[in-house]
Amino acid sequence: MKEKLTFLGIETSCDETAAAVVREKNDGTGEILSNIVSSQVEEHKEFGGIVPELAARAHVEKIEFIVQKAIKKSNVDINNLDGIAATAGPGLIVSLIVGLNTGKAIAGSLGKPFVAVNHLEGHALSPTINKKIEFPYLLLLISGGHTQFLEVNGVNKYKRLGTTIDDALGEAFDKTARLLGLEFPGGPKVEEYAKKGNENFFKLPKPILNRGGCNLSFAGLKTAVLKISKKLKNEKEKYHLAASFQKTINEILYEKTKVAMSEFLKNKKNKKKTFVIAGGVASNLSIRNNLIELAKEKDFIPVFPPVNLCSDNAAMIAWAGIERFKINAIDNLEFPSKARWPLDSSAPFLKGPGLKI
Repeated sequence: MKEKLTFLGIETSCDETAAAVVREKNDGTGEILSNIVSSQVEEHKEFGGIVPELAARAHVEKIEFIVQKAIKKSNVDINNLDGIAATAGPGLIVSLIVGLNTGKAIAGSLGKPFVAVNHLEGHALSPTINKKIEFPYLLLLISGGHTQFLEVNGVNKYKRLGTTIDDALGEAFDKTARLLGLEFPGGPKVEEYAKKGNENFFKLPKPILNRGGCNLSFAGLKTAVLKISKKLKNEKEKYHLAASFQKTINEILYEKTKVAMSEFLKNKKNKKKTFVIAGGVASNLSIRNNLIELAKEKDFIPVFPPVNLCSDNAAMIAWAGIERFKINAIDNLEFPSKARWPLDSSAPFLKGPGLKI
């Protein structure tokens, strides 16, 4: 197999139109030659969240330009690419189709291998772009649409230990921001407000904290924030609610991560105590510090991707494409987009009413 593989990655699973070129280095890590991300924050801001039809239209308008920009910035001749990787799911179908079809078209026209990438695997492998990490490792994936604890045993080898049974963590941040009257995207705004508030001012619930293993729930917390938000008297109390919310999230993650660490170590093969935290919410500094402290306490080595690789990007898709190509996980041009695509297909689907824990 050729050394130093070079892949184009394309990502359009939600509201970022992204393309990147990544080259494998001799030490097994990756060199990001370009990583272009076009955000749609302004398009969706007035609606307080993602509008799928607007997202898809923006992807269609931007995708060709973004791909060309990524290739030009990389200084790689498009004919010298070793393959094309594109996100096939999970995500918004109308958004996924744009990037996936673009990737297929480029691969088909150039006669290059095509790899359909699971967006979650992109996040899962993102820290290994610039840091050599041995498998297996414990992963906490926290983003706008996903919150999961996973045992990462290798490329395409995942065991889910726990997941959210309702809202994802990023979604809980965005909904809290909306209730506080903050602009979309809400996560960074809540973090800013929290710095100005008293984290002990409001007492908020921690759903299923002491049951359900390392599964999580944020819906009850969101409901409590909703009730309190209707009674806020001034801006200072908004700061207090943001701070109390963030503190509660940290307490939930602290306890649930301890359970996940114990679950991970039950497998006697898992002697390497590496704890990877990835996804958009992993850029929250309060959450980072909380999990770093816990990792030290439990003798785990905490690893985060660089902040620019936490949120949705195409460099992680290109890298996942390279890693999958190396195990011969190459796809045909008929590969479909998937709104739902779990990394661990054997794990039960826990979301929904009537769940018994």
